[in-house]
Amino acid sequence: MERHMYVEEKSDWQRKQNIVLVGFMGTGKSTVGRRLAARLGYRYVDTDAEVEQVTGLTIAQIFDLYGEVRFRSEETLMARKVAAMEGVVVATGGGIVLRPENVAALRSNGVLIGLEATPEVIWSRVARRGHRPLIKKDIRVDDIQEMMARRAPYYVCADMTVDTSRRTVTEIVEVILSYLRGRNEERGEVWTFAEEGAEGGGE
Repeated sequence: MERHMYVEEKSDWQRKQNIVLVGFMGTGKSTVGRRLAARLGYRYVDTDAEVEQVTGLTIAQIFDLYGEVRFRSEETLMARKVAAMEGVVVATGGGIVLRPENVAALRSNGVLIGLEATPEVIWSRVARRGHRPLIKKDIRVDDIQEMMARRAPYYVCADMTVDTSRRTVTEIVEVILSYLRGRNEERGEVWTFAEEGAEGGGE
C-alpha cells in the first residue's frame, strides 16, 4: 500500500477547503472520492448517501414516491450542508450541478474537480446496475450520449477535469493531487507528503 501523509502542519487552506467531485453518473466519483479522501486524510462524504440517510429513503424511492423535484430539493439542502463542512472530499450526484445555487454553495468552500468518461465506458459501468432512477434497464449508448450532451454545459463549472475512461483509480488520484499541489504552490503554500509502500490497482 502506498499512503501519502502530511509531514508538515496543514495550512488554513488545507484544513478548511473541501474537494468536490462532480460529473455524470458512472465516471467514478464514489470510488475516486474514497481513495482521494484516504490519501489526503480527509473525511469522505457522498451527497446521495447523505440524502438517503436524512430522508430514510433510497434515491430510487424518493423518485418513485415524490418525483425528481423533491429529490433536487433535498440535494440542494445537502449542498448547503456540505458547504458548511471543512476538510472533506465530496462525491456528488450527477445532477447536482443543474441548480446554480448548488454550484455556488459547493464552490464557496471547495475546489470542484470534474470527472468524465466516454459514453461507452459509462454504459458499461451503469447499464447493469439497475438502481439509478434516470437509467432504464434497456438503455443504449446513444441514450447516454444524449443525456451527457444535455448535461455537458453544467459541468464546465469544474476547476479542472479528469477523463477516467482509461485511467486506474490510482492514476486519477495522482492527477488530482498534482493539480492540488500546483494550486497550493501558486498560493505560496507547499504540500508535502511522506511515501509509505506502494498502492495497488485501479478501477
